Amino acid sequence: MHVRTLAALAGLLAAAPAIAADSDQAVLAPFQAFLDGMAKYDQAAMRAVVQPDGSVALLRKDKVVRNTLSGFIDHIKPGKDSIEERIYEPLVRVDDNLAIIWARYDFRLNGKVVHCGTDLVHLVKQDGKWVIAGIADNSRDDCPAK
Repeated sequence: MHVRTLAALAGLLAAAPAIAADSDQAVLAPFQAFLDGMAKYDQAAMRAVVQPDGSVALLRKDKVVRNTLSGFIDHIKPGKDSIEERIYEPLVRVDDNLAIIWARYDFRLNGKVVHCGTDLVHLVKQDGKWVIAGIADNSRDDCPAK
């Protein structure tokens, strides 16, 4: 019986990383959908994954530019330029119905990196799905080539 208990416990522990990975993907999905929507200038796709009254704090040249998520999305209007924000090595932390994403990013204009920094995104679980409640990022121009 003791060996079976240990074997069962070992099986549960082996499954734990897969459960954590699924949780990380569930948290990352709305932020990636937000970034994909931004790249397509698709305001509806962006709005679908946020709390509209959530906050945005963009640190630009030692100043904080504040807005709501809805106000930020209003500024994403179709243009002739191609835009894309890519995240790297995201760190995800989850506690019940609260989560954060901390990730390096670069922002590309017509394929060229124009600035980079760190995204900090906090999410809440509403009605069984993760939604973005706030985004903060910093920005610098001395970005490594990708």
